[in-house]
This record gives sequence, structure tokens and C-alpha cells, in this order.
Amino acid sequence: MKIVLRVDASLQMGTGHVMRCLTLANALKQQGNKCEFICREHAGNLIGHIRNQGFDVHELPSTTSIAIDGPVLAHAAWLGATQEEDAQQCTSIIRQLNPDWLIVDHYALDARWEAALAAHYRKLMVIDDLADRPHISDLLLDQTFGRDSKDYAPWTPSTCTLLCGSQYSLLRPEFAALRDFSLERRRNPQLQHLLITMGGVDKDNATGQILQALKNTALPADCHISVVMGSTAPWLADVRQLAAQMPWPTTVKVGISDMAQLMAENDLAIGAAGATSWERCCLGLPTVMVVLADNQRSIAQCLEQAGAVFVLQDPQEIPDRLPALLDRLIASPTMRVNMSQSASQIADGSGAAKVIQYLEL
Repeated sequence: MKIVLRVDASLQMGTGHVMRCLTLANALKQQGNKCEFICREHAGNLIGHIRNQGFDVHELPSTTSIAIDGPVLAHAAWLGATQEEDAQQCTSIIRQLNPDWLIVDHYALDARWEAALAAHYRKLMVIDDLADRPHISDLLLDQTFGRDSKDYAPWTPSTCTLLCGSQYSLLRPEFAALRDFSLERRRNPQLQHLLITMGGVDKDNATGQILQALKNTALPADCHISVVMGSTAPWLADVRQLAAQMPWPTTVKVGISDMAQLMAENDLAIGAAGATSWERCCLGLPTVMVVLADNQRSIAQCLEQAGAVFVLQDPQEIPDRLPALLDRLIASPTMRVNMSQSASQIADGSGAAKVIQYLEL
């Protein structure tokens, strides 16, 4: 099959959309399929990273268009163009490639864009988390824990196949491979390694706030802190400077390729409520989760109700609430065991394989 993926990364929207599309594309490539990407040149894009993974990328120029064509979507500003402009720019690319599947993962695109390109693809897959706009897709994936397919009934054709729930979460194969090792080591919980991962961009520097707040916790003296950031993170230099002043050994890791191994070897995480939520669940990693965007609130609430995480609803809560939450977890190995077991029930790492079954024509 030939597959084209329309997806963006930027300082505004982060890196999660591209990373999950890369996971799916790599799984498809492993089975002999041809995948190509269409991405706009936003500040903070991951076009170079996609190419380094071995995929062709067709670039759309960065623009400053603010004109609106039709009903305004909540995330319209993320596109950097109108839907009509984006569709026009994509048409010549997609017409030439003539894909079996067009896959789109973008909160700023809806049925208007999909219809404008319909003559140039055989089938359409949408990846979404919001259930807030119409689609004309043949297949729709929403990997949110607790998502009900009924949420998409007003937004999709009756013929659309809906894959809803964290059992379909798109995780790289190394997460499934390390799952047993990670879960086994948590049966006798230690607290010697703390992981901080606030997304590839962290435009508001939640990471820096977390490091400051950690100074007011009972974290063991022999604990090592690992901070993961993306190469485009605007606060990277500040975080590195702060890390060097921490009371515990603190390492800042940039653009890592072994996230699964790192998560498996860590005992506790402080993380954003984005796509990495499902990675941490697969490996049973106890987590204090920080909501960085409104569209993450429902994910965080469901995970907290399931006993998989503690949640901070806003980065502003970090200074006051994070130390108390961490101290509860530090003082109770049993609480960390229970959190790990609850998290491990939410995703098992087989989601990509499940999704690909529905892409086979």
C-alpha cells in the first residue's frame, strides 16, 4: 500500500502528533508499505527528524495567513493557513502520489479539507482526540482512555469504522518488548530514579517549575533525576543551568531514542498528559501528571479515576501541590505498586498492530 500522512509539529502544538504518526508509519513500513509525509514548516517542526527515520517529507511553506474559510475550529490557528489554502497546497502532492490511504492527524482540519482532496485518495483515516468537528473518514482512531465511539456519532458517517480507546494507542514496539521487565521490577518498588518528561517543546517551562518544586520534597538523597526534552524546546538552556544546581544528580537528555528503556528503568515519573501517557501506562510507571492544555483534561481525569496517576490540573499548581503529592508517593511503596498495576491495565503496547489490521485493503 501507499500511504500519505498529513501532520504537523510546532512550538504551539508540540511534537506528539508527529511522533504517533511516525510510530504508525514505521509499523506500516515494517510490513512493506510505502509511507510519505506532508508537513508545514512551522517553527519547531520535526521535518528533519521524520527524514532521519527514512521517510520522504513534502514541505508546505510557513505562512502568516489569518483569513478564515467557514466555521472557525477551536485549533484553527495551529494550521498556519486556511483549510482551503492547505488543501490547495496538498492537492498536487497527493494527486501525484495517488495513495491508497490518506491519514490526517491535525486538530485544525475537518471535513471541508477532507472533501477538497477526496478525488485523490482511495480511503481516509483520521487520528483525533477531540470529537469536536465533522469528518468524512472511512476509519477514525481516538486512542484516549475511556473514549466512547458514541462521541463521534454526530461527526462521522455511519459507514466510518471507529477505533476508540487506549487499547489502540500507537506505541513503538520497544514498549511492548520491555513491558514484562518493567512490570516485574515494580513488584519490589525502589525510588532511586525519577523521570521528568513534559513534552518535546514545553513552551511554558513547566520543567523548570518542577525542578524548583523538587527542592521542597523528601526525595531520597541517592535518587537520580532524568529530564527529557526536545531539541526545539525554548527553555532548554535554562533547564540545563537549573539541573546543574540541583541537590540530586540531574541529567538533561535531548532527542533521545531509548525512551522505553528510560521509562522502564525509572521508578516514578512527572509527566505531561499527552501521548506519552500511554507509554507510561504500558510500562506501569507511576506518574504525577501535569495538564498543560485544555484538551488533556479529560485524559487526565480518566487516568486519575482509574488509579493510574495523580493529577495537577494546571502548571500553576506545581509549586504548592507537587511536593505534597510526591511526598505521599515517596512515603508509600504500596501506593506506587497499586498505581503501577492500575496503569498497566490501560495499554499493553499492541495498539499499532490492531490499527494496521483495519488499514489492510
